[in-house]
Amino acid sequence: MNWETVIGLEIHVQLATRSKIFSGAATAYGAEANAQACAVDIALPGVLPVINEEAIRSAIKFGLAINAQIPKCSVFARKNYFYPDLPKGYQISQFELPIVVGGRVEIQLPGGNRKIINVTRAHLEEDAGKSVHKGFSGFTGIDLNRAGTPLIEIVSEPEMRSAEEAVAYMKKIHTLVRYLEISDGNMQEGSFRCDANVSVRIEGETAMGTRAEIKNINSFRFVEQAINHEVDRQIDILENGGEIIQETRLYDPAKNETRSMRSKEEANDYRYFPDPDLLPVELDQDEIEAIRTQLPELPDAKCQRFINDFGLSDYDSHTLTANRDIADYFEAAVEASGGEAKLCANWIMGELTASLNKDNQNITRSPISADMLAQLILRIKDNTISNNIAKQVFEAMWGGEGDADSIIETKGLKQVTDTGAIEKLVDDIIADNSAQVDQYRRSPEEKRGKLIGYFVGQVMKKSQGKANPQQVNLLLKEKLAG
Repeated sequence: MNWETVIGLEIHVQLATRSKIFSGAATAYGAEANAQACAVDIALPGVLPVINEEAIRSAIKFGLAINAQIPKCSVFARKNYFYPDLPKGYQISQFELPIVVGGRVEIQLPGGNRKIINVTRAHLEEDAGKSVHKGFSGFTGIDLNRAGTPLIEIVSEPEMRSAEEAVAYMKKIHTLVRYLEISDGNMQEGSFRCDANVSVRIEGETAMGTRAEIKNINSFRFVEQAINHEVDRQIDILENGGEIIQETRLYDPAKNETRSMRSKEEANDYRYFPDPDLLPVELDQDEIEAIRTQLPELPDAKCQRFINDFGLSDYDSHTLTANRDIADYFEAAVEASGGEAKLCANWIMGELTASLNKDNQNITRSPISADMLAQLILRIKDNTISNNIAKQVFEAMWGGEGDADSIIETKGLKQVTDTGAIEKLVDDIIADNSAQVDQYRRSPEEKRGKLIGYFVGQVMKKSQGKANPQQVNLLLKEKLAG
């Protein structure tokens, strides 16, 4: 049978507010267990929640960014279920009247194809605490520092048809919330995670298959692996005459498998009802429009501007704008280099990104600033150094040995452009390689292009990489033709 995969994602984004959504307790990551849990967070009798206005503003920013509807009235509800790290016995969330309704996100797939993924809703809610398991002792502790941390849960339509599409959508949401500065998007700290709803059906059918929900996946790679494994698992069951059970599953990256966690609850199992301690959130259109004016340039708009203003390819532009910090670095480097956009893009996507990945650093902690990279690029443009020498200079800059000019001067790396000096090098190489010269001269024109590479390499080696490659090529062609 030909099977079709159906995927919907529920992405949980921790908002970058300084205090929690219903209390004044801090939200900083890494504090001692239970040091940031106040009376509201641990649900002492008689306490009352108070809404965090900044959380409301953050949700509105997201809704405006995806062209969603922002209802004039939204309501908080109690979602009732038991969990050891849920002190109240219910979670304050939103149900029938969320703060963001609809919206759409355009994704670009590796092959260049684009697809629109529609968003069902995005609602505000509080996070639960955390159970801490102490190894083999059997002891489990409860850390309520995270309890009450503000989240927006972004629910997509089930419109993704592969793990690849799901990852592209998740990355786009990640880019968007970081551009909006409503979340740091730190997946290792749990600031950005998702639940994946996965089902399969025979190709051509319109009815949905029974879905399994894979909970709390906090890496793009794990999302792809978990979905692919779950799709294979479901197809295998169905093709062997079995039946898919609607359930919640966990993904184990060490074993690359999903395993059952609990039967999947429906909305009525949670007994949602409006929270009597919180008034409805009523928004004025003027307030919404005021927030709209504060939105930054969004990634799609920035990507198109890079194409129009800098002449970048669609691929280069999407790569550079996928991360706001990289996009800002690129623009700063272009300005400092006097408009060398393509060279800046090549170096950022090449040597700089490779070095950042190797050292597990992000661009905000790069030892080479945008101005320093621009200086290196200018030395390539004015023929002070060749591209090969520039890579040596870059490595020295990365190692903290100074800026491009000082390294070039200290190490004596200036390119040899004196025609007389290069001509002598060329003559020496020709004289020392008579057999190769004869082979070159006997070869047809279409093969000489490859053969001349040998002579260029010898000249560059003899000059320690300092000879101007263009001049070397021209002189070699002239003298070898004789």
